[in-house]
Amino acid sequence: MRQNLDLPIGLDGNLWHYRNLGRANALHHHAELEFNLVTQGSGLYLLANRKYQVRRGDLLWLFPKQEHVLIEQTLDFEMWIGVCKPNAVRQIATDAAAQILRQSNPAGEYCRRLNQRDHARLEALFAEVAASSDRPGLFNAGLRYALLNAWQHFENAADVPVHDVHPAVEKAARLIRDDTSALSLDELARHAGLSATRLSRLFKQQTGVALVDFRNRQRIERFLRLYGTGQRIKMLDAALEAGFGSYAQFHRVFKRVMGHPPGNRRKPAGKN
Repeated sequence: MRQNLDLPIGLDGNLWHYRNLGRANALHHHAELEFNLVTQGSGLYLLANRKYQVRRGDLLWLFPKQEHVLIEQTLDFEMWIGVCKPNAVRQIATDAAAQILRQSNPAGEYCRRLNQRDHARLEALFAEVAASSDRPGLFNAGLRYALLNAWQHFENAADVPVHDVHPAVEKAARLIRDDTSALSLDELARHAGLSATRLSRLFKQQTGVALVDFRNRQRIERFLRLYGTGQRIKMLDAALEAGFGSYAQFHRVFKRVMGHPPGNRRKPAGKN
């Protein structure tokens, strides 16, 4: 799914601190180059037919044509996320060592673990740049410096072990995140070329997440996009369109994934 990041006008990108709020994430990609610096906890990224088990100190680069999803994260998971528009990347990635940043889907692995000193330096730099977002000129200059500085640290860091994902697991994940897909487990397995039992076991082994849980997380994400603030569509209609078979199923899954019942999202009467 191609995602529009809706970046602020006048800025070359954005830089913000992310923390786990219990929300499901969808498989996506976008036109901007993205870099993540994990500052706390651990998580699991699924990227095409690869997976990265990331933790504090890891620096990950995500290129424009690379679909990715943070499939699992600990409750204390936090990271810095930076994105930079294509034009800005082309203007600043001029040195031979940095020109790879101008590519949309380069070959190779782009997740490495920084030493404690470099991690602390980048974390402080990102915080300083993010604090200047209300001053476009200063922020743009800072974001460009932060991106190139992060790449320099990345080049000197150690690789994070990467594990290949079975093609059937990758295909199943893609089918599940497809908004038009309402496949049963047996249908999903048939498309992936495995038995339902084999696919379920392999999916859990390779991602650390049960297939049914991954599908439910994607359905919750779809519901959140459809429902929004509740002004355009009824909660039940959004839940059914997102792929849930009944309100009872939706309520049970929502509470388990989000940590609170879906009724908490309803807009109070009389509020704008």
